Amino acid sequence: MFSSDRILALNIGASKILLAEFVVKSGRSPELVNYGFSDVASDPENDVGVGAYLADSVRQIMKSRGIRPAPLMLCLSGQKVFPRFVRLPAVSSDKLIQMVQYEVEQNVPFPLDEIVWNYQFIGDASSGEQSAMIVAAKIEDVREVTTSVTDMNLEPEVVDVAPMALYNCLRYNDTDLDGCTILLDIGARSTNLVFIEDEKIYSRCIQVAGNAITQELAKGFGISFAEAEEKKRAGAFVSLGGVYAAEDPDADRMSKIVRNVVTRLHAEISRSINFYRSQQGGSAPKRLILTGGSSVIPQLDTFFQEKLHVEVRHLNPFVNVAVGSKLNAEQLSSDAFVLAEAVGLALRRSLACPIEINLMPPEIIKQKSFRKRIPYFGISVAGILLSLGVWTMYERQMVEIYSGQRDQISTRLNKLKQEQSKLDKVDRTRKDLLGKADAEAALMRERTVWLKRLDAIQKSLFEGMWLTDLTPMQPASGGTESPGIIMKGCGWKDKMKTDGKKTAIEALREKLKQQPVFSNGKVDIKEQKEVGAYVIEFTLEATYEGGADQDAGSNRAKR
Repeated sequence: MFSSDRILALNIGASKILLAEFVVKSGRSPELVNYGFSDVASDPENDVGVGAYLADSVRQIMKSRGIRPAPLMLCLSGQKVFPRFVRLPAVSSDKLIQMVQYEVEQNVPFPLDEIVWNYQFIGDASSGEQSAMIVAAKIEDVREVTTSVTDMNLEPEVVDVAPMALYNCLRYNDTDLDGCTILLDIGARSTNLVFIEDEKIYSRCIQVAGNAITQELAKGFGISFAEAEEKKRAGAFVSLGGVYAAEDPDADRMSKIVRNVVTRLHAEISRSINFYRSQQGGSAPKRLILTGGSSVIPQLDTFFQEKLHVEVRHLNPFVNVAVGSKLNAEQLSSDAFVLAEAVGLALRRSLACPIEINLMPPEIIKQKSFRKRIPYFGISVAGILLSLGVWTMYERQMVEIYSGQRDQISTRLNKLKQEQSKLDKVDRTRKDLLGKADAEAALMRERTVWLKRLDAIQKSLFEGMWLTDLTPMQPASGGTESPGIIMKGCGWKDKMKTDGKKTAIEALREKLKQQPVFSNGKVDIKEQKEVGAYVIEFTLEATYEGGADQDAGSNRAKR
C-alpha cells in the first residue's frame, strides 16, 4: 500500500470528466470527501483525442473544487480496451504465463509493441481448466492520458479500466449477490456490459449508448447534435409501447426514438447473454443493475425489466463506502450514478480487490521503479559517505595515535640510547676491571702454584727422603718443550724400602704422577746412585704440561 492518506480518482468519460478526492487508510473503506465534473463536447462527427481537453478539464475541476494534488488512480473507457476471456489447461504457472502471452498475440489485433496489457487468473483450476481475463489497450491511447496528467504534476499510480472498476465497486457494496448479475453501464459513446457470477466475470463493450440516442433525435427533429443533446437531457424518456393519447406530440415522438435505440441495445444485451451462457458456461441472469450517465433516462429500468424479466435497479456505490460530512447529500444522490468508477478506483488503494488490472505504460513503471530505488541509492550513497567519513576520522585518529606513539617511542628510544651509552661505558669499565682482575689473578696463581707443586712433591716423598735442590725448567724461546722442574734429593738407604718389584725412586715417580699438578705431564728418573754406604742420591725431571693452566681454569670457574 501507498503511504499517502489522500488519493484522487479520475474517470475519463466521453461526455464528462470526473475527478474525486478520497481519504484512504489501509484495510479500511475509503471516504469520499470531494468531487467535481467537467462537461466535454462529445459530438461523434467532431471526435478529438482526450489529450486535447483532459488537462484543462482536470485543472478546472481542481481549481473550482479546491482539490490539491495527490496520488492519482485513473481508469480508461471500456471502448478503449480489448478484454478477452480464455480457458487454459491446468499446468504450471510458468507455462500458464507463456500461454497467456500466446493468447494475447492471437486475440489482440495489434502487435505486442503497440499495446500495453495485463491479465488476471479467475477462480481456481479445480475443474481441470484455469480461466484467465486478458485486458489490452493501445499504448498510444494510454500514453495520451498518462502524459496529460503527468504534465500537471499528478502521478498516476494505477491505470484501471472502467468495467473492472465497476466490478470492484459492485462487489464491495453488494456482498450478497447470488446467481448471475448483469452490470450495465450506459455511457455516452459506449455501454459496458459486465456479467458477474460467483467468481466468474465476463465483459463486453457495446457501441450503443447515449450518443446514439442523441444522433437519432438530431435526425428525427432535424436539429444539431448539441441541440438534440439538450433536448434529450430536458425531457427524453423510454416509451413503454402500446397506443395512448399523447399530450405532447414532440415528447411522444422523442420517446419512441429513444425506445428504438434502447431496443437495439436490448438486442445486443440478449446476444451477449446467449454468448455468455453458451461459450462461458454461465447461467441465466437474475438481476440487472444500471449505472452510467445515460442509465437515468426515465422508464429505462422498466423497459429492461419487461424485456429481460429480471429484477432491475440502479447501483448505489455508497452502501459500504463512507461519504464526507461536507458533501451535499441531495446532490450526491443525483450524481451517484456516475461515481461508481471513482469508488472502484479508490478501493484499489485501500483494500485488496477481486480484479486488479493495471495498464500502466512501461516507461512510467520504469520511472516509478527508479524513484523507489532512489531512497535506497541515497541511503547507499549516504552509507558510503558515512563509511568514508568514519574511515577518514578513524584514519586521522590512528595517525594522531601513531604520531603520539611514535613520539613516545622516539623519546623512549633516545632515553634508551643514553642508557645504552652509559651501559657501554660501564661495560668497557667492567672489561678493563676484568682484565686487571685476570692479571691480578694470574699473579696470585703464580704465587700459589709453586706452593701447590712443592706440597705435591712433599706429599709424594717417602719417609727417609729429602730434597736437596729444586730447579725450574723453562722451554727455550720458540721451543716445544713443556715447563717442568728438576728435583734432586737423597734418602737413607735403609729406610727406602721397596716391595721387590720397584725401587723407592720408581715408587716416588709413580706417586708424583698421581698428583694433579703432574698428572698431565711426564715424570722421568734421570739419575739414582749410592753415595756412601747409607745414602742414595737421585734426580727426577717432572713436567706439568697443562697442570698449571688446569688449576687456573678451575680457580676461574670457582670465581
